[in-house]
Amino acid sequence: MSFWVYILRCADGSYYTGQTDDLERRVAEHQSGTWPGYTSSRRPVTVVYSEAFSTREEALACERKIKGWSRMKKEAMMRGDWAEVARLAKGRGAG
Repeated sequence: MSFWVYILRCADGSYYTGQTDDLERRVAEHQSGTWPGYTSSRRPVTVVYSEAFSTREEALACERKIKGWSRMKKEAMMRGDWAEVARLAKGRGAG
């Protein structure tokens, strides 16, 4: 079984970060509005990043880390620009 961390871009341009053990089902829940909360009023949503982990603990740790990042740092990670992620981490705290 895999556990996923994912980032959705919402219709208003904001990002939502979450984790799940069934990415396809969870994205469908966000898309349909059956998953209450942040994304239900910001549909449609688009998956812009996902990463698989072997344990829920790893996925949760990654989700928490990403949620603490700035928008610029998240966007650098989504582009695969790890040099920029590192540069931003050295800036204002955890960036």
